[in-house]
Amino acid sequence: MKKLMLLLVLALLAKVNVNAQSDDVIGIWLTYEEKSQIRIFKATNGKYYGKIAWLKEDPQEKDSNNPDLSLRDRPLMELIILNGFSYNEDKNQWEGGTIYDPKNGKTYDCYMWFEEDKQKLQIKGYVLGMKFIGRTTTWKREEKIREI
Repeated sequence: MKKLMLLLVLALLAKVNVNAQSDDVIGIWLTYEEKSQIRIFKATNGKYYGKIAWLKEDPQEKDSNNPDLSLRDRPLMELIILNGFSYNEDKNQWEGGTIYDPKNGKTYDCYMWFEEDKQKLQIKGYVLGMKFIGRTTTWKREEKIREI
């Protein structure tokens, strides 16, 4: 009986640790060009999303490069650009999601991971399921949303 209780406690602690690691991505991130901040959050479905929380140049900017003409008038502010990521404990990365690039109106398959101290988030967008073809960018963690 004691062994069973010990196993249950260890399993519970392992689960708590995985949840803590998976939630490390939650927060405010400054994009590599330092022209916007993205707020990453965990939705009620357990997946991770990111929306534009700050724009350096024009907070009224529209999604003018969207290939869907009906969406070109929507504001970039609060636009969800990271969609549907799940944490893969074995690979220590968030995967299975997409990233939308408002600069060109394209959506890419994507995965994310930390380098070193969890203050820099690596994001790789790729096409056609070929992870070796794509672009990696680095976002820096910030404490709060900047003033508009």
